[in-house]
Amino acid sequence: MPILALGINHDSAPVEVRERVAFAPEVMPSALAEARAALHSPELAILSTCNRTEIYADASPEAVLQWVAQYHQVPLEQLSGCHYHYLDESAVRHMMQVACGLDSLVLGEPQILGQMKSAYAVAREAGSVGSTLHNVFQQVFSVAKRVRTETAIGENPVSVAFAAVSLASRIFTDLREQTALLIGAGETIELVARHLLDKGVKKLIVANRTLHRAQQLAETFGAEAILLADIPEYLPRADIVISSTASQLPILGKGAVESALKQRRHRPVFMVDIAVPRDIEPQVAKLDDVYLYTVDDLRGVIDEGRRLREKAAESAHVIVDEAAHGFMREQRSLRAVDSIRSYRQQSQSVSKEELEKALIQLRAGGDPEQLLEQLARGLTNKLIHAPTVALRQATAEGDLERLRIAREIIGLAPEEEFLSPSPAASPDNKKLK
Repeated sequence: MPILALGINHDSAPVEVRERVAFAPEVMPSALAEARAALHSPELAILSTCNRTEIYADASPEAVLQWVAQYHQVPLEQLSGCHYHYLDESAVRHMMQVACGLDSLVLGEPQILGQMKSAYAVAREAGSVGSTLHNVFQQVFSVAKRVRTETAIGENPVSVAFAAVSLASRIFTDLREQTALLIGAGETIELVARHLLDKGVKKLIVANRTLHRAQQLAETFGAEAILLADIPEYLPRADIVISSTASQLPILGKGAVESALKQRRHRPVFMVDIAVPRDIEPQVAKLDDVYLYTVDDLRGVIDEGRRLREKAAESAHVIVDEAAHGFMREQRSLRAVDSIRSYRQQSQSVSKEELEKALIQLRAGGDPEQLLEQLARGLTNKLIHAPTVALRQATAEGDLERLRIAREIIGLAPEEEFLSPSPAASPDNKKLK
């Protein structure tokens, strides 16, 4: 089936439009069913994240866009100017780029691959994934894994949260043995927690102004939840401290850190203050055994990470281009199987018919040599009949391209060579004689 990828993302539309065309997880099964019925598309999948909504289907771009507009009750004109679409090989290439994080707001971010896998799983559960989309998604996932393995697209920090954790990796040789105290419970701290877990950190403590929000985050990551007032009690246990709150006054002072260091017997502490205004008093940086970094310190790490990811993205694009082209070539070759099978069956039928005629005549006492010649002639005439008709028709109509293709298929020399004079007949050769 033809493959269409149509979408709206952070580059093509503002958040006001993106949020209007987003699909909530609970409506996805019914939306898939409605879309398949409206678009008469047997195979269809929907990817919906905070930064993009994309539909993969066997349908025209116009029909899909109109359905999205009707489903979400958004004026079609509003979507017409902020969508994009790709077909067949370009569609497969785009899906691969999305899964690899090459089309993300944060280059190389890994979350999108999980979101694509979820979109595939939901569509498959809803019965809207057939052999074509199944093969496409499997190839997309395979290429994304290959890009992660063969390039450094996801290894270098390009966000404050990732940069903070990357710096921690430089201070401690093995993060799995460290305890991290996270101050705050917002989006940045949540990202920090995810990155720390990815690095193997098992002991997390979340401190927040309200215990309820700290507990919500703690449940997600298997952490302890405490109030800001409890920090002095837990600080001696912390090897890593990362803070990001909206407080207008410092939360950690020099005195509290000094006291914690004494209890730790001066084992080093790594601190990152992501907040503006700062959560940790600047004087803390003067203490021995404390490595304190601020947002400004992280900026250089982030810029270097972004440069390295962009370099890795060049290699990733090469992998994606080769994979998309190879996949579509394989799919096209598979489509020829039915034609080859039919042609073989037709040829075998002709052979069987001519052979039966020859055997009947042989049993009747016919001359074997004459019958063999007759069998060969009959087979030849019947097998070349259709190609002969096609060649005559293409020649008569002056369709040189069809004539060239026909000659190539049946194994004849190119038409230019066929029409060109032989060397012996050339004027120059006559003069040489």
